[in-house]
Amino acid sequence: MRGIVDESLKALIEVPIGAEYDVEKEPISVWIDTAFNGGLVIARQHIDRLGFKQSSTTQAVLADGRMVDLETFTCYLEWFGNVFRTQVVANDGEFPLLGTRLLAGRQLVIDYKERRVTLD
Repeated sequence: MRGIVDESLKALIEVPIGAEYDVEKEPISVWIDTAFNGGLVIARQHIDRLGFKQSSTTQAVLADGRMVDLETFTCYLEWFGNVFRTQVVANDGEFPLLGTRLLAGRQLVIDYKERRVTLD
């Protein structure tokens, strides 16, 4: 999987996602966030547009140490040739985030000089 490093130095890749297993997946650009140990965080506007179903809530510790409850949704993700179900945390942020849960067992190379991202 290949991506880019943008002008703001965000490491970005495209990930195909959908609300159901057997629907055509829509690619979204996600920011790789190695400080987030979950799977995906997606803005509520994208969750609503794609029709994800709410699954539960989860507690999270924010960078400033506050504990918050976050809504979670079910999403189907195309990932290295397979489609699987994963949990998505809703937020109101500008960029979807991809966390380390999806990086486990993979090799991530972020080349800031060449502005390239490689995930194998």
